[in-house]
Amino acid sequence: MAQAARKETPAPASRDKEEAAHRFAKDQLKAIVERIEKLEEEKAAIATDIKDVYGEAKANGFDVKALRTIVRLRKMEPSEREEQDAIIETYMHALGMLKN
Repeated sequence: MAQAARKETPAPASRDKEEAAHRFAKDQLKAIVERIEKLEEEKAAIATDIKDVYGEAKANGFDVKALRTIVRLRKMEPSEREEQDAIIETYMHALGMLKN
């Protein structure tokens, strides 16, 4: 029975290693959360900057909806954009929105 009790209680060196590992994990988790929070703040600042640029474009007479579409299309691969254009054209023909 004395041996069973010894197995349940970790040795001091083992406890120290476990506590150190726990501290490391805690510190690592804290660092990750803080990095994410900083990036979220930067993302919010960038979103505000983008909104301001669209506002400037609108003030200069540009159509913001069209600009957003152009930005989205420019992000696409040419083949992906061509495929989407073909599908839209097919649907528009089917709905009588385009003439042959």
